[in-house]
Amino acid sequence: MLMKAITGASTEAGVSATRRLWFLCRRLSGVSSTPGQAPSPSPAPPGPRRFVALWGNGDYGRLGLGNLASQWRPTVSPFFSKDDDLVVSVACGGAHTLFLTEKGHVYATGLNNFGQLGIMIGATHSLAPLKVSSLPEKIILISAGYHHSAAVTENGELYVWGNNSSGQLGLGKRAESIVSVPTRLDCLAGVCVKNVALGSEHSIAVTDDGNVLSWGAGGFGRLGHGVRSGILGFSGSSSEYIPRLIKNFEEVKVRKIAAGLLHSAFIDEHGSVFIFGEKTTSKLSFRGAKNPSSPSVIHELPFSEEVACGGYHTCVITRDGQLYTWGSNENGCLGLGFTNVVGTPHRVESSSMKFPVSEVSCGWKHTAAISGGNLFTWGWGGANGTFFEDGLSSGGQLGHGNDLDLCEPMVVNFGENVRAVRVSCGFNHTAAIFEYI
Repeated sequence: MLMKAITGASTEAGVSATRRLWFLCRRLSGVSSTPGQAPSPSPAPPGPRRFVALWGNGDYGRLGLGNLASQWRPTVSPFFSKDDDLVVSVACGGAHTLFLTEKGHVYATGLNNFGQLGIMIGATHSLAPLKVSSLPEKIILISAGYHHSAAVTENGELYVWGNNSSGQLGLGKRAESIVSVPTRLDCLAGVCVKNVALGSEHSIAVTDDGNVLSWGAGGFGRLGHGVRSGILGFSGSSSEYIPRLIKNFEEVKVRKIAAGLLHSAFIDEHGSVFIFGEKTTSKLSFRGAKNPSSPSVIHELPFSEEVACGGYHTCVITRDGQLYTWGSNENGCLGLGFTNVVGTPHRVESSSMKFPVSEVSCGWKHTAAISGGNLFTWGWGGANGTFFEDGLSSGGQLGHGNDLDLCEPMVVNFGENVRAVRVSCGFNHTAAIFEYI
């Protein structure tokens, strides 16, 4: 989960570039189309070879399009038009979005009530992407939680900022509850961080030697450290204010990590998926999960490559590109054609997803996946038909021209000359990176 201006060599060149981008935005956002009607394919115009598009709830400027309007269709961001520093990664949080460019620069837009944008101004939100200028020059990875953010440098240093009320920044018990400036996690000095994943109020990181660390709110067992004895002998899971090693996995390397609302997951070097989080695990009754506050292996899955956690659901991509989902199935977020809770991994079988799945992302109750360069979405669509005009509904995160729910994967139509390369789901907005082919 739980995420610039056009310049040219002359005025004439700048106007030309602006017109190209304006037509591109209209074509891909479906401005000239009626609601529910897909834009027709057209030849790729000259300009950037790659672009980022966003859609869904527009509150607080989380889409970074310069306004507060919600978008029922993917709309191209006009703020990343320079071909020499294109967006390579995007991360959607609760109500903010982070962008990472080829040169390692980070930009942020949306809600800033907890300093999650990392900008040194007093604004409560931003309608357009602003550069996070206090970060080192070369960032290689970004992650957005519900109200906090993180970035990893090319040297493996971890920077964090935003809400720290539950210790989710890992800066220690005496740290401020709101940290608006990106701050290096000095307690990890000498440790090379390979990846970081942020949930609602907790964080997980994996090091280059395969150790997995977690910190933040420990409720529901989401940190994977087991249950501690609390007051009067009752069991409870406390917060961790600095990164803590998840034990019993020192002999095996962890490769991939994911953090959801109240649960977490990781994949080890043998392709085994482990999940932890008391509410999710007990609710779904995983076989063999004796202690849901400690990582439990999911035996029903083949060798797995990728994992993503949503509000109360989990998705896994196997080595052969098959997609498995399980968990709470509200609004059809599992993509299985129904809305019943699923306690064990089920393979998503869709006639429209004919190619191996290469990437998956989970929002609170919606899901997106890339298959053969096509982007598919399903689950919670927003107001489910309560509103009939784009811009008024708080939804549209599926990108199909309406705010209806979907129980099965449906392709987001961009035209035949464009393919999706990255996707990220926030609470109720979505962002993706596309390139021309």
